[in-house]
Amino acid sequence: MAANEITATEAIALMTGDRAVLLDVREPDEWDRGHSVVATSVPMSQLQERIAEVPDDRPLLVVCHSGHRSAMVSSALVDAGYDATNVIGGMVAWKAAGGQLVAVGAAEPTVD
Repeated sequence: MAANEITATEAIALMTGDRAVLLDVREPDEWDRGHSVVATSVPMSQLQERIAEVPDDRPLLVVCHSGHRSAMVSSALVDAGYDATNVIGGMVAWKAAGGQLVAVGAAEPTVD
């Protein structure tokens, strides 16, 4: 079963009020360079062994760099019974839509 899709602008709006979980499936080096302050990191490569960390009490908005990996993860999560939606365009679209970014350390956050 395919997952639903949402624009970054819609995702940013849903994240206000804690109505959903932003699940960032990028790898740790990507996360460190720049991520949403409201995101939870579970890299796609670690998803199977860390599935217990994926919340199931709220809808999941799944994001990666550009939307390709998150589309695959969203579909897999839907198949596993989660309420998962892919964020079209990933963190690139999130940044373009005005979504807040932070980085690990003192570096300026980036998703490019």
